[in-house]
Amino acid sequence: MNQPTRVQTAGILRELADVLESRRGGDPETSYVARLHARGLDAILKKIGEEATETVMAAKDGDRGKIVYETADLWFHTLVMLSACDLRPEDVLEELDRRFGLSGVEEKRARKG
Repeated sequence: MNQPTRVQTAGILRELADVLESRRGGDPETSYVARLHARGLDAILKKIGEEATETVMAAKDGDRGKIVYETADLWFHTLVMLSACDLRPEDVLEELDRRFGLSGVEEKRARKG
């Protein structure tokens, strides 16, 4: 399987975020994303918690297909949360890019200082 480049990955996240944003104010009767937004941030956060737990359980089971499936659900709902908070995946990618090449120890030390 060909691995997507950083630019392709960012593009996929950007496109998905655009679709999610377009559905944000839609009809909750016909759009799952609109329904999540209509229920409010707490409902979106609860869904992220559920998906995170399912992702952890899949990893504990060692089922690669299930890990990918549950991680996709987790990322999807995290993108919905970012939208609800008026953020974009690019905001997260910029932070990850900032950290790229830093050791975790250095990054943690910088936060304390």
